[in-house]
Amino acid sequence: MTSRFAGAGLLLLSTPLVAAAQQLPPAPAIPSAQAAGIPNSHESFSAISLPVPPAAIPVILRVSPQGDDAGDGSAAHPFRTLERAQQAVRRINADHDVTVELADGVYALAAPLRFTAADGGQGGHVVRWTAAAGARPVLSGGMAVGGWTLADRARDIWVAEVPRGLDPRQLWVAGRMAQRAHVPIPRSAVAFTATGMTIVDPAWRFLASLPDQSRIEVEQTGFFTDRRAVVDGIEGDTIRMQQPGWRNNLIGYDTLARTLAGDKGRLFLVNSLAFLREGGQWFVDSAAGKLYYKPLPGEDMARIAVVLPRLESLVSIAGSYDRPVTDLAFDGLAFRHTSWLAPSGAEGYASQQSGSYLAGWIPGFPEDPIRDCSWGCWAFETMRNRWRQQPAAVQVAAAVRVTFDRAEFTQLGQVALGIGNNPEANDSGVGYGAAGVEVRRSRFGQLAGGAIMVGGILPDAHHPPRPEMGVRNVVIADNRIETVSQDYKEQAAILVTYAAGTVVTHNDVSDAPYDGIDIGWGWGVNDPGGSGAYRTRTRGYYDQPGNIVYDTPTILRDTVVLGNRVHKVKQWFADGGAIYHLSADPGALIAENYVYDVPGGIGLYLDEGSRYVTVRQNVIQGVGVWLNANTMDGYRPHRTTLDNVATGNWYDGGRLNGSWDAYMNNRLIDNVKVAPGQWSGPARAVIDASGPRPDKPR
Repeated sequence: MTSRFAGAGLLLLSTPLVAAAQQLPPAPAIPSAQAAGIPNSHESFSAISLPVPPAAIPVILRVSPQGDDAGDGSAAHPFRTLERAQQAVRRINADHDVTVELADGVYALAAPLRFTAADGGQGGHVVRWTAAAGARPVLSGGMAVGGWTLADRARDIWVAEVPRGLDPRQLWVAGRMAQRAHVPIPRSAVAFTATGMTIVDPAWRFLASLPDQSRIEVEQTGFFTDRRAVVDGIEGDTIRMQQPGWRNNLIGYDTLARTLAGDKGRLFLVNSLAFLREGGQWFVDSAAGKLYYKPLPGEDMARIAVVLPRLESLVSIAGSYDRPVTDLAFDGLAFRHTSWLAPSGAEGYASQQSGSYLAGWIPGFPEDPIRDCSWGCWAFETMRNRWRQQPAAVQVAAAVRVTFDRAEFTQLGQVALGIGNNPEANDSGVGYGAAGVEVRRSRFGQLAGGAIMVGGILPDAHHPPRPEMGVRNVVIADNRIETVSQDYKEQAAILVTYAAGTVVTHNDVSDAPYDGIDIGWGWGVNDPGGSGAYRTRTRGYYDQPGNIVYDTPTILRDTVVLGNRVHKVKQWFADGGAIYHLSADPGALIAENYVYDVPGGIGLYLDEGSRYVTVRQNVIQGVGVWLNANTMDGYRPHRTTLDNVATGNWYDGGRLNGSWDAYMNNRLIDNVKVAPGQWSGPARAVIDASGPRPDKPR
């Protein structure tokens, strides 16, 4: 750790000084670097070096899984728990920079860590939580599972004892996310009703004989949603579903009963031992405390590492709008093993798009929702500004200058990192208000949900009533993101909803069922003047209480998506794009990205209400549509997606969609179609420069 002042070398406190720093006031005197036995890095030169102010010397606290909380946090006597280190930080961070150095190993959390304003740097100081040299400390919310025995030789199903009552939605086997036991069911095998389903194919009548029916779930993946609802009971041919989750999945767009995907919509029954038929799947009998697993070929249950998550989240960082968390850094830490449990209840998961979902009892619910609300309706529009967001495993709100560097977010049961999301998506109950948050040189993978979700979706997110509530100047740079959204398939790898000055640059995003990078929210309804497309009698958005027409812009502006490499995305859903944009975003720039290997999918997508977006010098390879603008021509003369420009892009095929004309003021300038593989020098330069940049020496 280097000082912020000239003339400072590596400054570490000796063990007695560390111990002194833990004591109650009066605060210990911190000696100069020379007094601490560390030579000044300039003392061999004749030039005069400035003295190091005592407060500039960071206090080093050490933590180890082999430590003891009765210790003093020194190298000889490290703390054992992160909670004990937090207590120590709060005694000294008002007067000094503090570094909490974690030794190698797993730190099993009994409860999520909560960082408040008291845990950040005070008065201009910085608090850093960092890995020791050569270490890779892991913050884990899970428990290792062992002692496997063969439960069913014929079916090759194994069983292990786990604590009774533990009922997570994910399991991690050899570092990958195993799938819960499930079977596909043809949509033609059932008929959908307002209360559940009727079995019309006799082959599925066995469902009525299954035990533990109230834990069985129905899942559907459609055109852009991944919906879930929980069974209440099955009698004869009638499957009765728990409410309000089932009702909420029947209204809106791409609904469970009438998906926009048509026959391509996929339906599954999930979470019964009877469904455990394929290798790599599992089922937990929470009442009996038994975990069942059917191994993949070659897996040795006597040796394989299996982790069952116990916590719903790992870290909540949130102060208040008057006193945010400030100057808090995490360097080299790994975050693993969570499972968000809300979809297991009566609400299910009424997915809307990319981590947002509909919940609660809806006023004015239609008598026949399948008939009357499968392409929007007033009851659905009443709730549009009340959707909730999935809580992330690591949550940041009401915070300024929080950084994650060289971190690892893997084996997590939801969105990995949430920045400035809705209040219900942070354990503190505080949302929004994240400014100057940076995520750099980190790795995201093997995730049930998306990697990073920035911003909220409620009215206080798009029109903050206080400046401190705005999400501003978030930087997402040089990260590697792959194998995400394995469970919640509708979630984008990176999502930015309402935020100002976000920079998403030089990331590598791959292996995702839905979009790679999504920017914006609201479909234009919250932009100045509103959207004429939502004044129709069918939608009637502005007729619903609280859905007002704003004459001021949302906070979304000046977004930069630059130099990213996005590939092997759109593997499950037709809707959306590798890089996707939604609603007005003055100053937005999508430039110098390399999108490839998205067969049949959309490369660059400007969806409803996108305005003021410059799409410049991107290279698009191997897609079905290279550029799509959802100009909603069926609603003309209303203008919905307009004032955008696409200039100097290269593409090797794929269609151009949308109205790029004078009426919409969408302009195409000097875009070049090339033969496959025949990229020009400038296009090749964009390809070569895309993705994470080489690390600079530390």
